[in-house]
Amino acid sequence: MPYDLPTVPRPTPFQKWLLLASISLLRRFRNLSGSVLMLTSDLCVKFGNRLDLAEAQTMLFVTKYTSIPVPKVYFAFTEKECTYILMERIHGQMAARGWVNRSDASKLNIHNNLRKLVLEMRSLSPQSNAICSISGGSLYDLRIPQTTSRFGPSKSTQEFHDFLRNHIQAHSNHGESFLKLIGLHAQLWGAPVFTHGDLSSLNILVRGDDVVGIIDWETAGWYPPYWEHTTACQVNPQNLFWKDEIDKFLEPMPDALEMEQLRQRYFGDLS
Repeated sequence: MPYDLPTVPRPTPFQKWLLLASISLLRRFRNLSGSVLMLTSDLCVKFGNRLDLAEAQTMLFVTKYTSIPVPKVYFAFTEKECTYILMERIHGQMAARGWVNRSDASKLNIHNNLRKLVLEMRSLSPQSNAICSISGGSLYDLRIPQTTSRFGPSKSTQEFHDFLRNHIQAHSNHGESFLKLIGLHAQLWGAPVFTHGDLSSLNILVRGDDVVGIIDWETAGWYPPYWEHTTACQVNPQNLFWKDEIDKFLEPMPDALEMEQLRQRYFGDLS
């Protein structure tokens, strides 16, 4: 059965004016956390030219069809090529904070929480073989070199793989490792699964030993089953320790990881 996709709520003219005025005032006194500005103890706004309303719709979709803790979306809109998402500020701290000081039991509890949340995402059935957003549209991932800010959708995993390697096909002049990449891309990777696409410790909020929020859904969508693992393994310098934690809540996929490392060797990334 097709999903009944939620409609992104839009603000009234007064709500829009009030939010824009608040941003203009508060950003003079408060630092932005990435693209997020904390407005009150319970509200924050994510905004920027690279954002898309698809992120707001994805959070509404996750709220409707799962029990995964995500920020409540109050409204979202685009004005002058800038998108704004007003949402709940979840009370918790990034898992990265103080991780090295946690007991093994505390880490295990968080791993178990995350494993359950990932299984719940995987319980959602794709509506097609397309690699796409939850609405069937384009995707975003800064780690993929591209000429525009969004890409896709792709009709299949094979088409997606063709895109990832700039549609280059096997040739006798290619070296062994490049031919191996093409061979790995040609494997049957299974039907797309719903994927967050950036399960960094910076996007996981915890309180005590419990996961209370998963944030930053801008890279989410329907992807090949390996995508969650390989993107999580692309850790940034603030998150290096997390590489040792990923296989404790995501299924290890060494062949897929080798495939992605080969792709990045030849086509690079923007991480």
